[in-house]
Amino acid sequence: MEDSSAVVPVVCYFDPACPFAWVTSRWLLEVERLRPIDLTFRIMSLSVLNEHRELEPWYREFNDRAWGPARVCAAAEAGHGTAILRDLYTALGERIHRAGDKDYPAVIAAALDELGLPASLAGAATGDRFDAALRASHQAAQDAVGEEAGTPVVTVDGAAFFGPVLTAAPTGEAAARLFDAVRTLAGLRAFAELKRGRGALDLA
Repeated sequence: MEDSSAVVPVVCYFDPACPFAWVTSRWLLEVERLRPIDLTFRIMSLSVLNEHRELEPWYREFNDRAWGPARVCAAAEAGHGTAILRDLYTALGERIHRAGDKDYPAVIAAALDELGLPASLAGAATGDRFDAALRASHQAAQDAVGEEAGTPVVTVDGAAFFGPVLTAAPTGEAAARLFDAVRTLAGLRAFAELKRGRGALDLA
């Protein structure tokens, strides 16, 4: 029987440009208030995942632009440690997803300023200096799942999933119950996939 009081290691692999990763991450922050979890944020990249794929023009543009925020996260992690990703992701996501600001250079500059991080980190967005680190973190997410997966990837007690993909972030007991269900599935080695159609996305 699971020990409900044991601290559960949870890793959320995110692409800062992905709205679904944003919703899942906000759910996990709510779970953190309600369940004993040790939550870590790591980077993955839709730009890396899709760089050699044929995509619809709008999605190719999305992926090409998504390099910038992900590279800045990789640069910040290299200089300030993995822990900085939690606050940097929130600062970026509040602007990109909640405020709907897709001017990434402006978003990045404002997020760095909010956290007191060096403005020079913004330069990583347009260069490849930190791409090796970004690709390595992305690959760690893929290896954890065991096959190619989009974002978010979440690991619970060492078991990795693509998802859960949510259209809105549950709060309170609904958030806790969802986590309990995910933890149950994580403990079942035979479980592989669960999916249904998506409704409208709520980034509030």
